[in-house]
Amino acid sequence: MAKLRILVSLTTSDNDYQLEQAHAAEESARKLNLEAQIIYADNDAVTQSTQLLRAIQAPAEDRPHAIVFEPVGATALPQVARAAINEGIGWCILNREATYVPELRRLGKAPVFTVTSDHVEIGRIQGQQFAALLPQGGAVLYIQGPSENSAAKERTAGMMETKPANIHVTLLRAQWTEDSAQRSVRSWLKLSTSQRAAIDVVGAQDDSMAIGARNAFQELESESDRDRWLRLPYTGCDGLPKTGQAWVKNGTLAATIFVPPNAGQAIEMLVGAIQERKSIAERALVDPVSIPAIADLKPRRP
Repeated sequence: MAKLRILVSLTTSDNDYQLEQAHAAEESARKLNLEAQIIYADNDAVTQSTQLLRAIQAPAEDRPHAIVFEPVGATALPQVARAAINEGIGWCILNREATYVPELRRLGKAPVFTVTSDHVEIGRIQGQQFAALLPQGGAVLYIQGPSENSAAKERTAGMMETKPANIHVTLLRAQWTEDSAQRSVRSWLKLSTSQRAAIDVVGAQDDSMAIGARNAFQELESESDRDRWLRLPYTGCDGLPKTGQAWVKNGTLAATIFVPPNAGQAIEMLVGAIQERKSIAERALVDPVSIPAIADLKPRRP
């Protein structure tokens, strides 16, 4: 068989987790002696759909043998998935559930499966972190991912499930990037309600968004306001060694959640299915871990 070609479609190059996904994919490709092409959709679902259809409709000698992709939009591109499977192209979805997977698997034309982090559990851990930081209760400014994104919804649901009733949450939206979170917090700071908000913790569903929030508060003209916001504990998610974990070690973040990159695992599963004819599960789950451990978190100082 010709050298396997895997197309890896990621959401944006402006996010540390997505860059780590790319690195994990490249490492697996080198180890398994296959070709991996990494493309980014610039956080645009139409761009992602167009890029993937272009690859699927390419001449047979140029098509990928399989596609690994992390969806940008609200859906996992069901029409694109069907087009890929009809051409015998394997299809793996990262960090998103897709209702069409069982149907396409029954066709038996190519491997179809998901590899996802447990986003509800990520949210549960973050809710537990808030409880440890605020044992007497308080208020959290919480920066979510995009409203249409199922991972963002599941993380929020998990957080709401485990946070104590005496912790109140103010929700903001961003796009999984530092810059988008900075803009979101800037806009919130212009509202009169933000002036009256007594926030005790700033939490984000992504480490880069937590840093973006800090950057927005760093811009405040009033030194006392700036110092008050920057003294708060900040928490994030992803917990990669060079970013989230490093920021916890140097005190920039109070906590993060390590979410292991899974693009490499997806590629290994595809190789097993295509070259070794292994049977693979419909869904593989990756477990998150609190950093530091919940028991080691120190309550916020008033």
